Amino acid sequence: MIKNILTAIAISLLSTAALAAGGNVQLDHMKPDMSDKVSMQEGLRTYMDYCAACHSLGFARYNRVARDLEIPEDIMMSQIAFAQDAKFGDLMKFAMTEKDGKAWFGAAPPDLTMVTRVRGVDWVYSYMRGFYKDDSRPYGVNNTVFKDVGMPHVLIGLQGLCAVKPDHVDHNAVDPLTGDALHSDACSSYKQEGSLNAHEYDEVVYNLVNFLNYMAEPYQQERKILGWKVLAFLLVLFVFATLLQRELFKDLKH
Repeated sequence: MIKNILTAIAISLLSTAALAAGGNVQLDHMKPDMSDKVSMQEGLRTYMDYCAACHSLGFARYNRVARDLEIPEDIMMSQIAFAQDAKFGDLMKFAMTEKDGKAWFGAAPPDLTMVTRVRGVDWVYSYMRGFYKDDSRPYGVNNTVFKDVGMPHVLIGLQGLCAVKPDHVDHNAVDPLTGDALHSDACSSYKQEGSLNAHEYDEVVYNLVNFLNYMAEPYQQERKILGWKVLAFLLVLFVFATLLQRELFKDLKH
């Protein structure tokens, strides 16, 4: 019985790891920072400008996001929530219906509230940096981590379009002489130039994925802080328990 349970757990962990890694594709790494409110605010803006036309965030509410990211209600509703009839307490569900999504794309675009929990931040980050020209596809693009993707490259105006399949970029690479961090462009050549250089585009994608990471688990920061508080409490409790134990057993030694 125990052996069967351990086998099931092992299979589950392997399946999760394979999904997060995107199969055999080497992923670019990013480290989310939920303490960086400005980054997540910028990510929200990018999401609303480029993603919200198709993808809802239907498990989150405007008021909760505004509170967590320190965005005033008037700014949230006038400059970010583009639906004129949206209320501050509404779920962040946007205009495209499932029927329209199937008609236009062949399948309804998924809700992205939990995408980083399902795929992992590295997968989403690599996906948004992995589009390249492929005339055999309906939208003229393919993706390094999602082969035969059925989505257009919505950030093409910012990144441009790689003429060939981009390579994995090692963000930990440093100049052996100076020790300075190196930043290389994943695209060896461009079919279409974008308005941003490679470093600027990576920053946009980082902020977007950082925001989506927050959306998937808004309580991450509070959970970590609570964890440290619990450990501190247990440490203090351990000190008092040790002193009490010494006092109780002091007479037994004589």
